Amino acid sequence: MSQPLADRLRPTTFEGVIGNEKLKILLENLISKDQLSSLILYGPTGVGKTTIARIIASYYPLNHFNFNASTDNKHSLRDIIDAAKNYNHTILFIDEIHRMNRDIQDYLLPYVEKGNIIMIGLTTENPYISVNPAIRSRVSIYKLTKPSTEEIEKYLKNLDLSDLYPNSTIDEDVFKKIAVAANNEVRSGINMLELVLNASTSLHIDLIELEKYLPQAQISAFKTGDDYYDVLSAFHKSVRGSDVNAALYYLARLIQANDLKSLVRRIKAIVYEDIGLANPMMGVKVNAACEIAESIGFPEAVNALSAIVIDMCISPKSNAAHLAINEALQDVSSGKTYPVPSHLINNPTYDNAKDYKYAHDYPNHIVKQDYLPKELQGKTYYKPQTHTKIEKAYAEEYEKNEKIIK
Repeated sequence: MSQPLADRLRPTTFEGVIGNEKLKILLENLISKDQLSSLILYGPTGVGKTTIARIIASYYPLNHFNFNASTDNKHSLRDIIDAAKNYNHTILFIDEIHRMNRDIQDYLLPYVEKGNIIMIGLTTENPYISVNPAIRSRVSIYKLTKPSTEEIEKYLKNLDLSDLYPNSTIDEDVFKKIAVAANNEVRSGINMLELVLNASTSLHIDLIELEKYLPQAQISAFKTGDDYYDVLSAFHKSVRGSDVNAALYYLARLIQANDLKSLVRRIKAIVYEDIGLANPMMGVKVNAACEIAESIGFPEAVNALSAIVIDMCISPKSNAAHLAINEALQDVSSGKTYPVPSHLINNPTYDNAKDYKYAHDYPNHIVKQDYLPKELQGKTYYKPQTHTKIEKAYAEEYEKNEKIIK
């Protein structure tokens, strides 16, 4: 059996990796200056974590080791640490670092802290939640994002397959359809292209040939030549704009694509982004409708989807919650991660822990107290939108609480 095309085409340099440009430049600079330090790369499957790790390893051929946190044990790590003593710096790649046991983390920690080991952790989980804080505080953390459909399309078009398929030609619109069907995964796009080239009896691959050999669900979104994500965007904006008929039209187009999972995901996103606090129960209704749709599948699922989309369009709208959390996220991502006020920390050894006021001990279960870090005192993230009855009631309660708390 021949080597899979995706494996043959795996990049061996940062330049060959699609997307994540800033991270690639950063790593190249650190390696060229011999300043590489411990880091964690996280992101979904197929985003390039392993490829980037292999490229880093190629710069250190004699002193890098691999450790799989889900299968290897402390004894394996001890052997690596012993071998590392033969080098000035040792690169240790830890796959699935979120699965690393606490005792193994504790054993590794001093070597990372002293710089004897440069740890490169890989994970699909959010390390801010899944990785020991002691490890997190000693490494840099980078999130990898999936490449865009356009980046995948460009990559596929630029592939030189003349050695493997010397007489084959491929229409440009085939690359576009495969790029969309790949769902932002380069490997998936390469696999689809390889399947068609290997299975087709024709040397010329056009849309007709593509539809013969790829599963219908992967390509039907493009049956009319439309960009799937344009239709998805139009659907979202139609619901946001309360246009029932436009939303139903675009819903029908998306149903024709036969990708129920993506459609349900978008509907769930819309309800909290664009309806939110104007109609909080809509989230419950959407979840119930989506569960029904997924449990019965197409074609019967169309009725549940139609009913909930009409309901969402007619519902009052608010994006106050969406704006509020985005502003808070912007503060955090810009470095405003200040210490938690000591009276809020659940540790009796803190001098100020006794100063915490238990809200339930006070009238109406609320009391004047500082909750935000002192650097953010007075900061307002939530700005009520009072054009709807429900959020107007929330706003009145919110303002009353704020007067007491502050």
